[in-house]
Amino acid sequence: MKPLSALIIDDEWPARNFLVELLRDSGSFGDIAAVTSVEDAREVLERPELGIEVAFVDVRLVDRPGDRSGLDFARSLAGLASPPAVVLATASAQYALEGFELGVVDYLLKPFTLDRIHTCAARLLERRRPPAHGAARRRLVARKGSSLVFLDLDGMLAFQTVDRLTYVHHVEGVFSMDLSLNALGAALGSRVLRVHRNWLVAPAHAQGLSRLAGELIIEVGPTLRVPVSRDRAREVRQQLLENTVGIRQPG
Repeated sequence: MKPLSALIIDDEWPARNFLVELLRDSGSFGDIAAVTSVEDAREVLERPELGIEVAFVDVRLVDRPGDRSGLDFARSLAGLASPPAVVLATASAQYALEGFELGVVDYLLKPFTLDRIHTCAARLLERRRPPAHGAARRRLVARKGSSLVFLDLDGMLAFQTVDRLTYVHHVEGVFSMDLSLNALGAALGSRVLRVHRNWLVAPAHAQGLSRLAGELIIEVGPTLRVPVSRDRAREVRQQLLENTVGIRQPG
């Protein structure tokens, strides 16, 4: 299997360099970029040719009491159309719950060990691996009143948040869910695309693009119309036009 491409964000060079060595020694990682600040990390992520799949993020990136800039950075990644998986790599366990609520894949405590890196890499590779032929199909579980409903992934159209509640739009109907959009995006990976702070869509069900009052709209399934935020419009359009033929596309 192709090695993972990784980004490490840590302002302390001993921890940063040690993590680089462990990732290389694990044999599961190929290209590794290591930076000291959020600004440098954003520059790396803006280079699609690097294909960063996972970001190892320290919670404290500035040497001041109470700093949480790493968590803020992890939260901001949800705004990308194809965000990398996030692994928090830090000295304190106190942010674990908040991290998993953000949809992080793993939580590494310093000092790191090679065995722990192997476990983390296996988890990351499992997220990327397509299901084996004949394997049990992964499904969504949602709520309908007091009942639980099991839904095929192939039928999901979009996910929406309204007043801090999450809903799945599915070919079987609209149902409520417990997970946040960030957590769903982390779990479903490339099956969904973040198009708005309140929306994820399943690109496989995108039927068209149109504009309404200057706003880009994705037509999903037969009736659903999903708005695209202005700051994501160009990237979302490019993502949806990948692997298509028929019109001239910007170089």
